[in-house]
Amino acid sequence: MRDTPESGQFSTDVPARLDRLPWSGFHWRVVIALGITWILDGLEVTLVGSLAAAIHQSPSLALTETQIGLTASAYLIGAVVGALGFGWLADRIGRRRLFFITLIVYMLASIATGFAWNFWTFALCRMLTGAGIGGEYAAVNSAIQELIPARLRGRVDLFVNGTFWGGAAIGAVTALVVLDPAIIDPEIGWRAAFIVGGALSLIVLLLRRHLPESPRWLMLHGRPEEGEKIVADIERDVAAETGPLPPTTYGPIRLNRRGAASLSEIWRTMFDTHRDRAILGLTLMSCQAFCYNAVFFTYALVLTKFYAIPAHEIGWFMLPFALGNLAGPLLLGRFFDTIGRKVMITATYGLAGLLMAATGFAFAQGWLSAWEQTAAWTLIFFFASAAASAAYLTVGESFPLEMRAMAIALFYAIGTAVGGVVGPTLFGWLISSGERGDIFWGYLIAAALMLVAAGTEWRLGFAAEGRSLEDVSAPLSATAANR
Repeated sequence: MRDTPESGQFSTDVPARLDRLPWSGFHWRVVIALGITWILDGLEVTLVGSLAAAIHQSPSLALTETQIGLTASAYLIGAVVGALGFGWLADRIGRRRLFFITLIVYMLASIATGFAWNFWTFALCRMLTGAGIGGEYAAVNSAIQELIPARLRGRVDLFVNGTFWGGAAIGAVTALVVLDPAIIDPEIGWRAAFIVGGALSLIVLLLRRHLPESPRWLMLHGRPEEGEKIVADIERDVAAETGPLPPTTYGPIRLNRRGAASLSEIWRTMFDTHRDRAILGLTLMSCQAFCYNAVFFTYALVLTKFYAIPAHEIGWFMLPFALGNLAGPLLLGRFFDTIGRKVMITATYGLAGLLMAATGFAFAQGWLSAWEQTAAWTLIFFFASAAASAAYLTVGESFPLEMRAMAIALFYAIGTAVGGVVGPTLFGWLISSGERGDIFWGYLIAAALMLVAAGTEWRLGFAAEGRSLEDVSAPLSATAANR
């Protein structure tokens, strides 16, 4: 690293050194400590879906189908606000500090959900839980992309986001226990599920104590010496485990010492310099959010209302659905680094849309049993899960590092507000009508949006596989330094 104090400029090879690292225990620690939040989120959200019928029948809450849809929307509204607020902070005070703040918010709110006594307290706790998770999406996705080598970034990012469904599978099995009257009173069971799920966050807090700040964040916020020291420590540990490190494949970059991007810079970069990428990110995030949240948050209601599945058996149907969602990123993730982002994102969105339309029609005609309906959803979301994870990957790669967390937060917030908040409320209302034909129109809307996203990716998508983050989108400080 070479400093020029007079100009405030310096050269650094931190990105090249991070990208050349072989996979090691350090990378596993990053994936586990950060990705485990998605497991808890999946556990949380699946429990809500699986417990929807029990909460609907709860003597103390007795929420209607519409109110259950509204609480799902409250969770997503909280996620929107949390993503924006915590995303803004992550670009200013660092990724590491936010890891702890957002997790504590999530933990306390989830535990409080188990003590809710009416619709309003339940909705408030769900909103605060969502705020913690929304903040996690921004900080965690940023850190993972900045710490993982470029050649593996796509598959690792998809895998980490896909672990949500590992938590969903755990949530499905948990629901089988807490909703079985022979084991525990369902009124106590659904409350205990939230309390225990939140308490598990303590384990994550301990795991994150040993993670460093992102060297790239330090580098771009006028603290290159600290970033250099962290990279040197990482290299020493990796070399001790894997042997001599390979040479770097590209040279240093020249940067200006500066802080976080201003709101005017963020706006100009997103909607002027990278307008096509902004359109792409908004489309991918909004379309997958509507499709996912509309179906997932009302999954249990469809099974109980139209297939007469008892509430305590919903977990058996959630389990294959969750495993299919987990398998998608795991099995398809590597192709996003080999075949390429554009082809794979287009294909996964397109296949999910076509299958959604076909399944919706079969549901409307009454052709499917409960298990056949579940098998169809499992296949749809095998592809949709990889597509949704790729949306976060795309947004993170699209914009300069100084505004990465805020970009992820903003697009997550807009996508969730447009697609996620409307979806559960709309489907809750359609389900309450009791008519399959009404719900079919909701499925058609979801299918059409996924196809729109596929077409947008094919038109505006860009190659990011194997390229450094700084090459895909030059840092604002690098642009200024080279003027």
